[in-house]
Amino acid sequence: MNYKSDAEAVDGLSAAYKNLTAEIGKVIVGQSEVVESVLTSIFCDGHSLLVGVPGLAKTLLVKTIADVLDLSFKRVQFTPDLMPSDIIGSEVMNESRQFYFNKGPIFANIILADEINRTPPKTQAALLEAMQERAVTFAGETHPLPLPFFVLATQNPIEQEGTYPLPEAQLDRFMFNIKLEYLTSDEELTMVKNTTSSSKTSLNKIISGSDIQYFQQLIRRIPVADNVLKYAVALARKTRPETSESQTIINDFISWGAGPRASQFLVLGAKAHAAISGKYSPDIEDVKAIAVPVLRHRLIRNYKAEAEGVSVEDIVSKIL
Repeated sequence: MNYKSDAEAVDGLSAAYKNLTAEIGKVIVGQSEVVESVLTSIFCDGHSLLVGVPGLAKTLLVKTIADVLDLSFKRVQFTPDLMPSDIIGSEVMNESRQFYFNKGPIFANIILADEINRTPPKTQAALLEAMQERAVTFAGETHPLPLPFFVLATQNPIEQEGTYPLPEAQLDRFMFNIKLEYLTSDEELTMVKNTTSSSKTSLNKIISGSDIQYFQQLIRRIPVADNVLKYAVALARKTRPETSESQTIINDFISWGAGPRASQFLVLGAKAHAAISGKYSPDIEDVKAIAVPVLRHRLIRNYKAEAEGVSVEDIVSKIL
């Protein structure tokens, strides 16, 4: 990356984002907001949880994004019998009868944790250290993970029998909770036409791992006006019930609000959203644009909200 200034680098990021979405669009029909959210989280060095019913191309989307980024990719299918060693690795004996650490699939740049809620908490917890520390510890020895490192997990909102809901501590480590919706009629028509023919699409690598790390540092350097910073922090604080900042709708329908990590992700996400839009500094509209996926999994509804059918999205839209 040979940019003369950060402003020029932001222009480069915006151009790279357009190239990425164009390349991904060769395979993924529609879902533009989902693609934007996943790429935003990657540029912020964050993880994403994709939630949607079967058949909405969650797995294909992650695989396609991995294909257009010059990064290593591993897929782990989470099942009830999956063990932590199946993810992080284990000790094995070589021909010299010496033990060595055999690295598991988590040692890749992009990890697709498919149907993450289908495995027990012990195995889910194997991801905790990796997601936060970018390293895993085995037999008292710490093994750093390759950088950049992202966990893109998928979850099915139906068929909840026999599943293990992610604990709040692990949910909080995901920057975004991204909800996939059904395609429009025209989009579904195009998708079916593309996927039922014999034609195959070849994808080009757009940016490398070193480019992504450069853009991640660039996002950190983007300046934020005080009023935007205060708005982001105030928005997170408004979600905490029974506090001086909370509104009536929060006190009525929320048991637990968003923690300080939400404030951080609101600011980082706003910076990235501004940069991919070609702006050199975020405004309040950029915070609002990423507020729902940041807050969706951090607000815990109470029984009253569930009984009255009040969703987290409804609550977030009201406090915005």
